[in-house]
Amino acid sequence: MLSPNEDRGPMSTPQAPFVIDDRDASNFRVNREVFVSNDILAQEHAQIFERCWLFVGHESEIPAPFDFRTRKVAGRPVIFTRDKQGAVQVLYNSCPHRGAEVCREGAGNRKIHTCFYHGWSFDSSGQCVLVPDQDSYGEDFGRPGLRSPARVESYRGFVFASFSEEVEDLTTYLAEARHWIDLLCDKSRDGLQVAQGTHEYSIRANWKLLIENSIDGYHAATTHPTYFEMLIASGVDLAKLMATVKNTSGGDRGCFDLGNGHSLVGGANLGMGIDLPNPEAAAQVAANQDRVLQEHGAERGDQVNNWGGNMFIFPSLLLIWTDFGILIRTLQPVNPEYLEVTGWELRVPEEGKEAGELRGQSYLAFWGPGGLATPDDVEALESCQRGFKTGSQSIWSDISRGMARDQAAMDDELQMRLFWRKWNELMTGEPALPEPGGLTLPRPVDVG
Repeated sequence: MLSPNEDRGPMSTPQAPFVIDDRDASNFRVNREVFVSNDILAQEHAQIFERCWLFVGHESEIPAPFDFRTRKVAGRPVIFTRDKQGAVQVLYNSCPHRGAEVCREGAGNRKIHTCFYHGWSFDSSGQCVLVPDQDSYGEDFGRPGLRSPARVESYRGFVFASFSEEVEDLTTYLAEARHWIDLLCDKSRDGLQVAQGTHEYSIRANWKLLIENSIDGYHAATTHPTYFEMLIASGVDLAKLMATVKNTSGGDRGCFDLGNGHSLVGGANLGMGIDLPNPEAAAQVAANQDRVLQEHGAERGDQVNNWGGNMFIFPSLLLIWTDFGILIRTLQPVNPEYLEVTGWELRVPEEGKEAGELRGQSYLAFWGPGGLATPDDVEALESCQRGFKTGSQSIWSDISRGMARDQAAMDDELQMRLFWRKWNELMTGEPALPEPGGLTLPRPVDVG
């Protein structure tokens, strides 16, 4: 690990390593300065967000030529659109003339985007098609267009961009995570669909705290008591439910190391098992699951239908599919103690309208801004951020749970350590070595 006296460049950094990773003592700690330092956030932008693949959007958000969405990717405004041929484009939403946002609407369908400041106009591929009074410029005026990130690639409908030409191709970067994306996407023959709308909120906390929280397998019982009170009142066997977070299934449920800092907490019998009181909805879901079994075979079909969990794709994308539905969550760090979050719901079209609406209600009831989980999580993370004000009196966060186990369970913290090791590798150059201990991380059956 990085020596306390080793030069870290221009940052004001903690007088200790960022991360203590003592395998012999099963001790993993993170210096809390990384949650409050402006200098560290600046280096995170340079070393992580500028060098990795970042989620932009899902292709189903822009189904037709000229459809567009505007949003931010690592703080940079972009237009996510399709050109006249239907190809996906990601364009910086900044006029090459003076820098104003060219498109100021959140979504729509438009062949031409015109900057309101001086009237420069651009087509859906970013080409500049009009500069008013162009004769006023010199003969060599090149009429510059909208630029794009260095790399834009898509995997199974999930569109990513990278600001670096040097990044590896997206499929390689996703590593084992792509097999889980395949499982998720194979629920639908025609392609998963993003439900209309998003939910957006902010948290007065460091962005890395939300990563930890989103893949934390054991905070639910203490952080979300109202949700569990509701379950008990509705007749749910709470002891049986809580037993699902234990790794008791012979290696098919727990914490999975997917490579490159990616991870998943979940596995068998944890995906999309919501009770559907509407008989018609239940029948459509069952029919789609039968189709999956016929098309993919018994073993893989069972995994497509029933496997799920909380998957993290480094550095800032969460894909979660459980009883509550399918969630895409991404985040934007604004400053060390403030982040913005966006969530989308994905649906399986073959399950039908009624099942989709029921899943949507479940999604909002748990993950929505006014749901039974998100407000609790926001409160917990903001409480952590306030607690970091103790400074030198308490400088370490412990993430050691499960280090001594041979098999990582769902209520361990392997997934968080995977994130922190990759984070530390990119920040310091120290290689992120696999966690020893005979841990077996089974991969879903692959048809490729």
